[in-house]
Amino acid sequence: MDTLSATFAALADPTRRAILSRLAMGPANVTELALPFTMSQPAISKHLKILERAGLISRSREAQARPCSIQAAPLQEVVEWAGGYRQLWEEGFGRLDSYLQDLQTKEKPDAKRK
Repeated sequence: MDTLSATFAALADPTRRAILSRLAMGPANVTELALPFTMSQPAISKHLKILERAGLISRSREAQARPCSIQAAPLQEVVEWAGGYRQLWEEGFGRLDSYLQDLQTKEKPDAKRK
């Protein structure tokens, strides 16, 4: 599987996205990462393995602990891929903005009559 596909597969799960959000604040161990969830540490560990295989996190060893840290490189690849569609979004938003301005212009004469 290519890295972009692995990244999207890992990001498809809301639990894994929440774990990444937490790791964006700094390293954490499995116990700390499991706290906000109603799932076991082994279940969190499975999510961490998926994130690690996708290259989104790394684990180090500090005595008994294995703190996890976020790795941004795969996320940058997602940003670059999505950026290819930016012009389409901006054009769509531009058309929507024009349409809304037209609606507001048409509504103003009616508002004065009331």
